[in-house]
Amino acid sequence: MRRADRLFQIVQYLRGGRLVTAAQLAEKLEVTPRTIYRDVADLIGSGVPIEGEAGVGYVMRAGYDLPPLMFTNDEIVALVAGARMLRAWGGAAMAAAAEEALVKIETVLPDEARRRVATVPVHAFALSELDDETRTRIDMVERAAQDCTALAIRYADKGGEISARRVRPLGLWFWGKVWTAVCWCELRDDFRAFRIDRITEIQPDGGFHPERGRTLRDFFASQPAPRV
Repeated sequence: MRRADRLFQIVQYLRGGRLVTAAQLAEKLEVTPRTIYRDVADLIGSGVPIEGEAGVGYVMRAGYDLPPLMFTNDEIVALVAGARMLRAWGGAAMAAAAEEALVKIETVLPDEARRRVATVPVHAFALSELDDETRTRIDMVERAAQDCTALAIRYADKGGEISARRVRPLGLWFWGKVWTAVCWCELRDDFRAFRIDRITEIQPDGGFHPERGRTLRDFFASQPAPRV
């Protein structure tokens, strides 16, 4: 859980005027009490009206609420359209998270902005080619890129020839119909892009440390400058 999400959850748990101990919060949020002490101190420092102390418990004065999120009309369109597109075309976990994000965004917006969400005219529909297995692999590549996890894959090229690769995933690109994974390919000792729908097998294969010359920044630097 991100720290920002944890701080938000602490405020939610302290609603209602009941005394809550650091140990109880730590158990709910799966962190140590020491982490809760630091988080509560930061919340108090930012103006959240929490009273109490370590070893006793905390309570939040009645009447406090998180300020509503404020977005412009264009920002609402961008957020809603982006979430709808991921819900239709993203990985399985991405799609579920996009659905949840839409619910959360709508819940915390002021009434006028909430009505704007309902009228965003941008919609997206799932492609028949994007099956459940491909969605799962999209999620797997995304997590591997985040966690620096190498992947062992079997990949079918355009002609159908299968090759075994060990790759270091760096990022995902969506081209309107297909997803590709940009990786450092240990077989070719170079950057390669692999279509997710052509990966026939995939599994984690240990971790890797980002190395100079083999990062996403290096990949971008290696690409030819766009023509103008």
